[in-house]
Amino acid sequence: MTLKHRIIESFNPNGVSSHEGIFGLPFDEETADLILIPVPWEVTVSYSPGTAEGPEAILNASYQVDLFQDDIHDAWKMGIYMLPIPEDIATLSSNYRILSRNYIEWLEAGSPDEEQERFAAVPDIINKASAEMNEWVYNQAKKFREKGKLVALVGGDHSTPLGFIKALSEEYNSFGILQIDAHADLRKSYENFEFSHASISYNALKLPQISKLVQVGIRDYCQEEAIMAKENNRIYTFYDKDIKEEMYEGKAWKIICDDIVEQLPQDVYITIDIDGLDPKLCPHTGTPVAGGFEMEQVLYLMKQVVKAGKKIIGFDLVEVAPGPEGNEWDGNVGARVLYRMANLFGASQGKLNLK
Repeated sequence: MTLKHRIIESFNPNGVSSHEGIFGLPFDEETADLILIPVPWEVTVSYSPGTAEGPEAILNASYQVDLFQDDIHDAWKMGIYMLPIPEDIATLSSNYRILSRNYIEWLEAGSPDEEQERFAAVPDIINKASAEMNEWVYNQAKKFREKGKLVALVGGDHSTPLGFIKALSEEYNSFGILQIDAHADLRKSYENFEFSHASISYNALKLPQISKLVQVGIRDYCQEEAIMAKENNRIYTFYDKDIKEEMYEGKAWKIICDDIVEQLPQDVYITIDIDGLDPKLCPHTGTPVAGGFEMEQVLYLMKQVVKAGKKIIGFDLVEVAPGPEGNEWDGNVGARVLYRMANLFGASQGKLNLK
């Protein structure tokens, strides 16, 4: 009997969580099939901070998530393990965030000439720090992929998955990205930050291996992004307003999901910005926007992706932020999205059976 089998035999999925691993699971780097990379980073956030605390908020809330899934038998047995939250990344994020916040406030004040010299070097400093974070994520993802592990990422702001996507681009010749988000994230060097949270999709499209970017739920975007989405034949956007109008006129969510899935290539990376949901489910995320989806709408779409035979090659969940005074609501929602996504990921990879 292998070590993993011994662990499974001795674990009671119906018992009280021991607070060992994420979701109270007893797995580690060696025995888990899925490795979660936490990235506590929020250097370029342009509105409210807090997403750097997302991985910890999700971890803390995860112990209250029941492990039973009625359509995936013994889902927990696949094994999920979140790596320790890297304190050095969190410290760098906190330090550079102070610099970027002061710079953003200067931009919002109209870039007064008297402080031009003070802030002139800030974009280069932040871009260098962000590039180093991207490289760290890339190396982490590559290391565990080379060990045969499934990998997912827990942010942090939406800039954090770029290194992961780059690692996958060296493994797959062609794949698509399914983006759930309130924002298009197609801005070029937003606020002069090359690796801005608002530029993740723009930056991902620089990789020639990305054959399609399918965006769902977009409802807050600039004219430049709208033009790019319309003119770039690799982008297909399902705007929130259009989805809602179709539903008001009688089109079923199942049919809309079929339309979305039809746009996806065989291999798909999924990026979920929590602000794609209705902000009642994520009120403390960095840039909440009215509108969006119920949690089950998004998870139903993900189930349809798997049932259509698409292969999920990786995913991330980003922009979860805890509320003031330890408010756990956002982490609670994030933990449930993460657990379901982990199981659907496993099902798409043939490690679990989806009914």
